Amino acid sequence: MAEEKKPQLLPPSPWSALPLDLASLVLSLLPVYADRACFAAVCPQWRAAARQVQPPPLPLLALPDGTFYSLMDDKPFRFPGCGFAVYENVCGSWLVFSRDDGCFLVNPFSGTTVTLPALSSVRLRPPNAVAKYKWSDVGTAKCPYITWMHINDSEKLHITKLIMCSSNLVAALVGIGHTSQILMCQPGALSWSVRAYNQCKDFQDMSFYQGKLYTVAKDENLLMVNISQDHSTGDPQVSRIGQVIKGDSPPWYSRVFEDNSKAYKKLYLVESCGMLLMVRRTIWCQVPEPGGDDKVMAGKNEFEVFEADFEHSRWVKVSTVGDDQVLFLGRRCSRSMSVSQYGLPGNRIFFLDDDEDNRIEYAYDEENTSFGVYSMRFRSIRSGAPNISWKRCAEMYLAAWLFPEDR
Repeated sequence: MAEEKKPQLLPPSPWSALPLDLASLVLSLLPVYADRACFAAVCPQWRAAARQVQPPPLPLLALPDGTFYSLMDDKPFRFPGCGFAVYENVCGSWLVFSRDDGCFLVNPFSGTTVTLPALSSVRLRPPNAVAKYKWSDVGTAKCPYITWMHINDSEKLHITKLIMCSSNLVAALVGIGHTSQILMCQPGALSWSVRAYNQCKDFQDMSFYQGKLYTVAKDENLLMVNISQDHSTGDPQVSRIGQVIKGDSPPWYSRVFEDNSKAYKKLYLVESCGMLLMVRRTIWCQVPEPGGDDKVMAGKNEFEVFEADFEHSRWVKVSTVGDDQVLFLGRRCSRSMSVSQYGLPGNRIFFLDDDEDNRIEYAYDEENTSFGVYSMRFRSIRSGAPNISWKRCAEMYLAAWLFPEDR
């Protein structure tokens, strides 16, 4: 009897071969963003399909323990394969991790990684720079201000803000306490570049706006960072930091009022609808009575928004950020987004309690924290999501906004 032939099985098609119309059907059945994020993380083809069939997604709330939340759903989730150590920072859609031998960025949506130098590896300009004065001389006539040469050996040195300006340029605010300096490097480089004798300032935030790098200091001065190339090494470097707008900070921020209240200020830079905005966040705190608890307790928040008027070199106060716009503010990363396609009201500010562990000037009554929502129209604040909260822990890094649209 002739042997019966078995039907020949065709090799399975790769997941990446899923047609776009079927991908759209699958995505329509996944209303929760966590599921859509997992779909987009399968392969580049599925990620491209996800971008074509859905509007730009709202940011995720990233907690330092590797847990993420979608603003449209209060169920925590984790990205497949993201068994990383505690992240140190967030840059757009990148999670930033620090090791003794360097830093690396991970895009949890695509799995892409980028390596950066360790903070211990910095190329000085000039290359033979040495500390001219001791730390004890800082603040005296001999050495009136702090430079990189005074803070670079501190164990508390960390990245406050990281920006991927382009595929060939990374800028970082690196500091300790209330002093920070601007470092530059190329992805994959072995060292950062810094101007050794530039004055370290209390830089509050940094933004890459219309092809130029800007930073704002606590005095609300807006500074433009000019970047050049080292002819001997080809490395990017800061060539000059020049003032663009002189700040007009209210003089009463250093006062303690009769009711023992005192205002603390945070500044944020964020691009919105082609404009560069500065958000002044005021946190009203209660100063303890003499002989009582030594903790300064944080209270209510207030927000003011200013537009950079480059033609007249001034900040102009604005009363709205746009009926369909929301500002997502965070010390790590801030963005403006249109939310009308989600049926959400605009003209609001979503903000985090983002105190650096070595910059805390006040404490909170509550052990847990979440994010708040400020209405520009009604000048009122409410809790963003009562079911989403996390503990305030000194040993944990900050929560942050993670923006999935960056690729």
